[in-house]
Amino acid sequence: MKLRTLTKLAAATLVLAAPASLYAADAEEGKPAKTMPETPSDVAAAPADALTTESGLKHKLLTEGKGKTKPTATDTVTVHYSGWTTDGKLFDSSVERGEPTSFPLSGVIKGWTEGLQLMVEGEKRRFWIPADLAYGENPGGGRPGGLLVFDVELISIKEAPKPPEGTEKSEKGVAYKVTKKGEGSDKPGADDVVTFHMTAKSMEGQTLQDTRSAPTPPSVPLNGPGLPPELAEALGDMVAGEQRTCWLPEPRVPGGFVVAELELISFKKAPPAPPVPEDVGAVPADAVKTDSGLASKVIKAAEGEKPKATDTVSVHYTGWTLDGKMFDSSVTRGEPTQFPLNQVIKGWTEGVQLMNVGEKRRFWIPADLAYGENPQGGAPGGMLVFDIELLEIVR
Repeated sequence: MKLRTLTKLAAATLVLAAPASLYAADAEEGKPAKTMPETPSDVAAAPADALTTESGLKHKLLTEGKGKTKPTATDTVTVHYSGWTTDGKLFDSSVERGEPTSFPLSGVIKGWTEGLQLMVEGEKRRFWIPADLAYGENPGGGRPGGLLVFDVELISIKEAPKPPEGTEKSEKGVAYKVTKKGEGSDKPGADDVVTFHMTAKSMEGQTLQDTRSAPTPPSVPLNGPGLPPELAEALGDMVAGEQRTCWLPEPRVPGGFVVAELELISFKKAPPAPPVPEDVGAVPADAVKTDSGLASKVIKAAEGEKPKATDTVSVHYTGWTLDGKMFDSSVTRGEPTQFPLNQVIKGWTEGVQLMNVGEKRRFWIPADLAYGENPQGGAPGGMLVFDIELLEIVR
């Protein structure tokens, strides 16, 4: 469900995946010829002379490099590599494709992020990467599981861009520049709700998020779960009307920083959180179930119009997990939320169509109608409980 709570700013973590060219029958004209790398004789287990880091990563120098600088986690590296499972099966290789690969070092499996920082340009090293530093024991998506073995040659290092000179630093070390002064001297308190605009970009200028494309700016409790700590610190240090650019550390984004252009529009005291429902832990006997498994019961009846899936609605809502933990609420932000009803989770699309304008209803939404059992990106998993008040149908 797309609500106005701001979640993590990170872009999707990159993984090592074989491009389609890996499966081409012949090299394209003008491209380097493909070479099948030789399977290492010690692929099944690391030899006695391999070194081991505190994380459990094992490695062995194959060819000394000529460079003097090692990459950092935020740098972009160009490498040649080949990867095997412990039974000697080659599952990916830039050597076979005849072309090296470049990627931000922070955007790959943990074993690569750690291991490449041990190397200098021109060096070749073999790594035995345990499952917890690779893709796990039983990953999905066709990725190999368990201990993986890689031969990696570090060809070049491109240093990540850094915040410009002349920036100020916050107490937590976040670089920023004030681009427009605000009015007054009052700043948001920890319990306040802040309303703001943000354009978030990578260091290369790629737009990651722009709240100005939404109908209204986000309003979020400053100390709530919707804001990363660095962003909350920045907003908490601003006055109304102020604009500033902040370089927020985010290792999963190319360049290692999110460049956030912030404008604090206003702030106000947060209303108290709604009480946790007594029946939050399980669907009660008096709830009504639909064929999909959605359960609900009316808390406040009304006789207004019912919306259609294509309508935009205005609602107040609060959401809890089954253990009573509140994870999102328009009530604590002090203002309702609008959204197209066909662009939220299935349980909302179905459930709100059962309601009349003015009605308040409690829903028990099973995982397959919400975010799933184990969702990514900080969304809550499993069955969720929502109190929803339908305020208006906005055509």
